[in-house]
Amino acid sequence: MSEVHARHDPRHWMRPGTLQLTALPPLSLYIHLPWCLKKCPYCDFNSHEWSATAAPGEPMPEARYLDALRADLEATLPLVWGRPVVSVFIGGGTPSLFSPDAIDRLLADVRARLPLEADAEITLEANPGTFEKDRFRAFRQAGVTRLSVGVQSFNDEHLKALGRVHDGRQARAALDEAAQVFDTFNLDLMYALPGQTLAQLETDLRTALSYAPPHLSVYHLTLEPNTYFAKFPPALPDEDTAYDMLDRITALTGESGLQRYEVSAYAKPGHACRHNLNYWRFGDYIGIGAGAHGKLSFAHRVARTVRIREPRLYMERALAGDALAAMDEVPRAQLPFEYMLNALRLREGFALADFMAHTGLPLSSVQRALDEAQAKGWLEREAGWVRPSERGFDFLSDLQSLFLPD
Repeated sequence: MSEVHARHDPRHWMRPGTLQLTALPPLSLYIHLPWCLKKCPYCDFNSHEWSATAAPGEPMPEARYLDALRADLEATLPLVWGRPVVSVFIGGGTPSLFSPDAIDRLLADVRARLPLEADAEITLEANPGTFEKDRFRAFRQAGVTRLSVGVQSFNDEHLKALGRVHDGRQARAALDEAAQVFDTFNLDLMYALPGQTLAQLETDLRTALSYAPPHLSVYHLTLEPNTYFAKFPPALPDEDTAYDMLDRITALTGESGLQRYEVSAYAKPGHACRHNLNYWRFGDYIGIGAGAHGKLSFAHRVARTVRIREPRLYMERALAGDALAAMDEVPRAQLPFEYMLNALRLREGFALADFMAHTGLPLSSVQRALDEAQAKGWLEREAGWVRPSERGFDFLSDLQSLFLPD
């Protein structure tokens, strides 16, 4: 059997192995739309400026890319036959560059091929720089149930430093529309920005909270490798100031009725992001689109998938029937760390029974690390449930690293 054929053949992945998964986890779908108006200097995602790769005046190839996504999904179906999909997330890039008609067609293609649960959450990432009056309403009519608005800041100087294409006025207009059109939406902020003071962070946060967002994600700006900021690092607030900022975020979100349910995520009851929760609970997800990552479980193994990264080559390969750059089995020794890297981000923690069910490993595989973490005061354990303590949340990377393979 050729390598390409084996990757799509369920028999290859269902063959006997050392793991014993007692149940398959919930399944989600991630769809990557790779183009953006401008590459941000901090961004390490697989995003591409369309104007930088296209001939002058050449339109974005919406239809061809949708054809490629459909072919990519169809090639994956044998690996997930019959499994219901609990959530769909359309990320990028800047997905809101695609027309509402394109998103409507995309979701129709998905529904025709996958059994979506009746209340499946369908999220679209949107940039205020692509906002037009009634555009969000058209996305809602296309079937999107949740919008994730990448505001990052309301301060024009900070937005300019971050390379964002929108300004504070556009951010406010986009949020006004999102709040009117969607029952639930997410507002993305960043903190510890170049030149940002504690007072400026608080102004950003109070402005965000004035829109009563059902969900707020607040990310610490980090200098990721292979980005413009990594090559030309800006002056960022020192560590003590960043900790003070996080304290203010925790305090003000709590006063507004938002619960910190994940390291960087705050939500009102019933508005946690179900798609991201599935990631953090070590659920499965199909990943289609240029550079998309995925995770699929089988009775005796867990696999990670990666699609071809460059958009034009991705379209060519997907339409030819194989957009996979790689599909590899996760080594048994790596599974505890991969599980904890996700599950320990959650304030609620996880059930030990879920660890065993979703990794196929016995509890003995993590017992020593659990004991060490508890001795350090980083974990709390009660009646088969494990959760990070307040101290563990503060030292999350150190806590997660205890589960690295020897």
